[in-house]
Amino acid sequence: MAVIFIAVAIFRSKRLKKFPKGAQNLIETIVDFLFKNMNEVTGSTKKTLTFFPLVAGIFGFIILVNWFGLIPGVGSIGLHEIHEGKAIFVPLFRAGTADINTTLALAIVAVVATHIYGMKELGVGKHIGKFLVNPFKHSPILTGVGFLEMFGEISKIISFSFRLFGNIFAGEVLLIVVTGLVGYVAPVPFYFLELFVGFVQALVFAMLTLVFLTMSTAEQH
Repeated sequence: MAVIFIAVAIFRSKRLKKFPKGAQNLIETIVDFLFKNMNEVTGSTKKTLTFFPLVAGIFGFIILVNWFGLIPGVGSIGLHEIHEGKAIFVPLFRAGTADINTTLALAIVAVVATHIYGMKELGVGKHIGKFLVNPFKHSPILTGVGFLEMFGEISKIISFSFRLFGNIFAGEVLLIVVTGLVGYVAPVPFYFLELFVGFVQALVFAMLTLVFLTMSTAEQH
């Protein structure tokens, strides 16, 4: 997917026009949509410009991977392998987000990025001070809150990865089951539904990442 992004960027950058149309118009519409929505969350054009490459990149990557899983044959064409005396179906191709390893990697990148931006914006000491509060200088309650914040960072990774994985994997299974039971006409409405779900899940993941980035770079009160 990264290769696709780079290739499209290089190809389109050499064909930019003052009055866009076709593919350029579509790309600019998507960028404008993301920028406006991100600006509403951050409330700062400066922060939006800072976070845009990461958040937009996550959105684009996830939506392409989600929709890749809807190509006929992806997840349904494969081989049977013998494992411990049992035949197990192994698909040749799968949507990356239907695999917990991919969603977990995305979640780790998103959460780690929030801390990198937080330390860059607030300073290392002040950012870490949100989690490690000295009980001898501050209220023990604040120390407990700091530990809860640390636990919350771990839970973000879990919720991020399992939310995306669960929705995409469930959609993949649904399409396979419906196609196997009914045939090749009835699943068509479900394909349109999964197109929408793929878009929504990509947008939710990207916007939640943005929210956490905004929170991590905000001064404590």
